[in-house]
Amino acid sequence: MPDNKREHWGSSLGFILAAAGSAVGLGNIWKFPYVTGENGGGAFVLIYLLCILLIGFPLMLAELTIGRKTQKNPIGAFRDLMPKNCMVAHLIGIAVGFTGLLLFAFKQWGWGTIFILLSVAIFKLGWSIVGYMGVFCGFVILSFYSVVGGWVIGYIVEILRGTINFETTAQAKDFFVGNIGNPVWSVSYHIIFMIACIALVMSGLKKGIELSSKILMPVLLGLLIILIIRGISLPGAKAGITFYLSPDFSKITGETVLIALGHAFFSLSLGMGAILTYGSYLDKKQNLYKSTLSIVALDTIIALLAGLAMFPAVFAYGGSPEAGPGLVFQVIPTVFNKMPAGSFWIFVFFFLIFIAALTSAISLLEVVTSAMMDELKFSRHLATLTSGILIILLGLLSAVSVTGWENIPWVETVMVKLFNCKQGNFFDVADNLASNWLLPLGGMFISIFTGWIWGTTYAIKEIREGSPEFANVNIFVLLAGLKDDPKHNPEKVTWTLATTWGIFIRFLSPVAVTIAFLYTIGWI
Repeated sequence: MPDNKREHWGSSLGFILAAAGSAVGLGNIWKFPYVTGENGGGAFVLIYLLCILLIGFPLMLAELTIGRKTQKNPIGAFRDLMPKNCMVAHLIGIAVGFTGLLLFAFKQWGWGTIFILLSVAIFKLGWSIVGYMGVFCGFVILSFYSVVGGWVIGYIVEILRGTINFETTAQAKDFFVGNIGNPVWSVSYHIIFMIACIALVMSGLKKGIELSSKILMPVLLGLLIILIIRGISLPGAKAGITFYLSPDFSKITGETVLIALGHAFFSLSLGMGAILTYGSYLDKKQNLYKSTLSIVALDTIIALLAGLAMFPAVFAYGGSPEAGPGLVFQVIPTVFNKMPAGSFWIFVFFFLIFIAALTSAISLLEVVTSAMMDELKFSRHLATLTSGILIILLGLLSAVSVTGWENIPWVETVMVKLFNCKQGNFFDVADNLASNWLLPLGGMFISIFTGWIWGTTYAIKEIREGSPEFANVNIFVLLAGLKDDPKHNPEKVTWTLATTWGIFIRFLSPVAVTIAFLYTIGWI
């Protein structure tokens, strides 16, 4: 029989670095710079920071609170905290079931069946369905995320072989498309990346995840700083810094705000159960409020530094800041290749991306592993190996179809007939399902559950354990540094961090995430 005693982090620093590592991933190093480039630079950065503060922070604190309170994986956490009377959940189930019937009426057999089954699951499981969604979301995301992580390993190998020496972005594009379209190349590195994740998670919380985070996160920061120093020292780098840090509010539109909101949510790893799972390994002494601030701050700083590492070099060598997703795999290698010792800088850059991808991937694998350990009573070794192999198998579909359906036409046939899905490849299907549906829905339901179902009273009682100033000190008193003033009367406190967070988690967060969700699926 496995030992079911809950593991705990060895230190506060180890937890913060691991949680920040979960949040710091390809979303920060890869996506944030190119999204910034596509949306006008500095003005987008300001909107992004505001979204992090107003939406990201309250949701991350909610996830950590639920996790620490229950000491369980997402499924067990929601099952423990949900009320016996799940009337609201059942009303949602009725709405989902009715939608399924409407889909049948329009001959959408695949989607109709999914909605009917989901309706039945909601009635049977109540609010714990949110936990199941989180685990499933982590499973799906890692299946295609590990494919991209594999590409990064492949690029590192090719750099060491001396084949990454592009003179033009066209050459870089041909190399990129040619390799990811090679099933053997893509599948092999996908499996290698997953083996690295499995090895770290199998080693345990302290000796695997925490220890690796204590090593990898400082290395990541160090590599970023090295790249920044090199970039800003280049002739012409000032134009890149100006573009990145000087806001041009004429480029701010409603769409820009929605993109910033969606990316703030995505970059913090919210809605997929990873932060909740990491929170379940905390003890009562941990200051949740300060920990959340530290994680959000570190994640945001790394995202900002990533842009500062790229844009000066891109501008210095005539690259396009609006290159989109190809910025990392096509533009940056070409730009760095033009520098003295170009191969070295390309290696540093891709090793940086590898670390970011790995720290996020192990948190996603831990979500599924933790669920298997708690719900199926598997040992950590068996749970990690089982979940890792299943994720590898699902990821094979993304790895062999990233450039099209030609390698798995039977899957395309099924997708088109059942779901009328005509997206470019299975990778896009998995990405769309997780990023545009499961993540925002998970975040929306977590905020609703915390604010209205479990209740902010109980949540704040849990937060107060280890962080009494969160609920007991007036915000103005706290900012003024007078919380220890003997004249301060806690009995008369009305506006505290707790009351502000309660308003945000009950009203602002669910509304904002819902708007972002409707935008990502194309309804607004």
